[in-house]
Amino acid sequence: MDDTRTYEYKPIDQLVFSDDFMFGAVMSDSKICKSVLELLLQVKIDHVEYPELQKSMNPFYSQKGVRLDVYVADSDRVFDVECQSYKAESIGKRARYYQSMLDIGSLARGASYSELKESYVIFICLSDPFEKNLPIYTFERKCRESAEVELGDATHHVMFNAAAYENETDPEIKAFLAFVKNNKAESDLTREIATMVQTKKFEQSFINEYLAWTLHDQDVERRGRKEGRESGLRDGRKEGRNEGKVEAARNALAMGLSQAQVSQITGLSVEYIAKL
Repeated sequence: MDDTRTYEYKPIDQLVFSDDFMFGAVMSDSKICKSVLELLLQVKIDHVEYPELQKSMNPFYSQKGVRLDVYVADSDRVFDVECQSYKAESIGKRARYYQSMLDIGSLARGASYSELKESYVIFICLSDPFEKNLPIYTFERKCRESAEVELGDATHHVMFNAAAYENETDPEIKAFLAFVKNNKAESDLTREIATMVQTKKFEQSFINEYLAWTLHDQDVERRGRKEGRESGLRDGRKEGRNEGKVEAARNALAMGLSQAQVSQITGLSVEYIAKL
């Protein structure tokens, strides 16, 4: 996404639930995923459809896709669940972009807007995204002039702040946030998650996927750095050529050549040369 960061890839035996790949792998278990969603949102979910690990969604109108941590759905709702292990910049705009991807994914071509599913974009953050020391931040659209008027777009953006778990009054949510922050399982759900985390570390398929994932992302980072260096060199060479032309123009003017002649020699416009 828009945030630029260098990943620190852990050895498999050091992975915890809040690590990006492990989070996706554990939440791909429909039973755990359903339990986590029901706990955090305090809603009843009839079932979970096809939890997809790091689902990629590329809109037809843009080359910029998005890789969702966990994208799931039940009968009439869709959920994007992200575990934010680092301090994210522009988290509100990230949520907005993820929301747009959910909408594109849930509305068939030619369908009515009324068929859009109710949607939840959920961030589970290890650090406070808004620095107000609240364990939960919930955002829904209401009219500024009258709080009684709701937009009715059926969207919900919910940010959970594991750093403020001690301020949460619900004991089960508090235990979950504490587990995310400190990796200490003290509830039935977190113990179940902790067990799966350890189990995953010994699954050969998980090991292979994790290694392939890290190699792929490292390759992307390397290509990005290389392209950045090459772009910098190109810009530097271009800037150097321009500076050389300007210096040559100044010398030519000092020798008494006309602006038109200097323009013909250097390729600089007469207007630009006049400013020299």
